[in-house]
Amino acid sequence: MNKILEKLGQYGIVPVVVLNDSKDAEPLADALCEGGLACAEVTFRTEAAAESIRIMSEKHPEMLVGAGTVLTIEQVDEAVAAGAKFIVSPGLNPEIVKYCLEKNIAVTPGVVTPSEMAQAVELGLPLVKFFPAEPSGGLPMIHAVAAAYTTLKFMPTGGINPSNVRDYLKDDKIFACGGSWMVKGNLVDAGDFDKIKELTKEAADIVKEIRG
Repeated sequence: MNKILEKLGQYGIVPVVVLNDSKDAEPLADALCEGGLACAEVTFRTEAAAESIRIMSEKHPEMLVGAGTVLTIEQVDEAVAAGAKFIVSPGLNPEIVKYCLEKNIAVTPGVVTPSEMAQAVELGLPLVKFFPAEPSGGLPMIHAVAAAYTTLKFMPTGGINPSNVRDYLKDDKIFACGGSWMVKGNLVDAGDFDKIKELTKEAADIVKEIRG
């Protein structure tokens, strides 16, 4: 498996970040790293996304900063040029996946259905995002459809929070979880990076509690 993806698995929880202003990128990166989760999926649906990825990557070279909500090959190029080390998409677009694999870029597309999982296996992917996780049935759904696809590990994202993340992390089909509860937009907008650091530490402690 790609070394970058292996490292994400070690963190166990990947903060999913929406940044509307790149000025928040550095203090947010500080808070995540100090809280014990030196990784982030920066959603590529705001104008500040690319610059935020660049700042976070430059200020914290040790940090695994990726781009989420990537919908086009052009966005892949833009994100990687900014410093993104992995690409996440909400659905499985074979063109994007093949492009990333050809360029040796770590990529995690979203899946829900058996057909999408079959495509992921055919493309040679070891890891997929299960999105939206809770609205799509959560762990029971993963177990129901994943038994046929034994090579796949999952990164559930969507509806993951402190009350259910332990159940996901205990499961051997779960590679890592994507979550936004420690980096909620209102906290970022308010500049409450101390609270973000606190919530991040709590999330990192949950991973240690479950996975050692």
